[in-house]
Amino acid sequence: METTLYLPIKRFLEEAGYSVKGEVGGCDILALSDDEPPLVVICELKLTFNLELVLQAVDRANAGDEVWIAARVSAKGKGRESDRRFRDLCRRIGFGMLAVADNGTVDVIVAASAAMPRKNLKKRARLIKEHHRRKGDPTLGGSTRAPIMTAYRQQALACAAALQSGQMRPRDLRQAAPDAAKILQGNVYGWFERVDRGVYALTDVGAEALRRWPQGAASGVSEIETMATVSED
Repeated sequence: METTLYLPIKRFLEEAGYSVKGEVGGCDILALSDDEPPLVVICELKLTFNLELVLQAVDRANAGDEVWIAARVSAKGKGRESDRRFRDLCRRIGFGMLAVADNGTVDVIVAASAAMPRKNLKKRARLIKEHHRRKGDPTLGGSTRAPIMTAYRQQALACAAALQSGQMRPRDLRQAAPDAAKILQGNVYGWFERVDRGVYALTDVGAEALRRWPQGAASGVSEIETMATVSED
């Protein structure tokens, strides 16, 4: 699974000085520098280097300053990372290539250097906002089966956890979830019900969500190593 590549790449980018989170706005990995505005680095993951990985990165390119593709090194050394044409393609479009060895070592095959396409500033702003609002790094990059633990879901879980103790108003939940009013009124997941004007309670579906994501209910933050096992469910 692509998620096995996430931690090595995350460590590699963190050592370079970036704040790294997985599965942000459809990007397998989103890394931000400490600058203001931040440098936006996007990395897409696949088990092998292939055209689909390049196309996936192309789809994200207009929201980032640097785009990388990452995959495992071929066991027999005959993967696309050894193909000069594939490397030249990445150079021409400005994508960097990162190879991950079985021991977790990350090597730069091609540096991200060329100018990226014209930026989609709205998409870029959404990515940065979601990265900043998401507490911790609760989702492994490359995840495809499990629901993504977005900032919105984290706040919804915080509301659900508070409502376990009884009915409440949105203003009572703002400290734990600044968007509590919008979340309770929108009720995207069906976790809440309005029992009186401006008063909400937890539904059975919401209680089940707390059992499924206890780490999100506790603090909105989950260590990435824990999520490595949760994402398999």
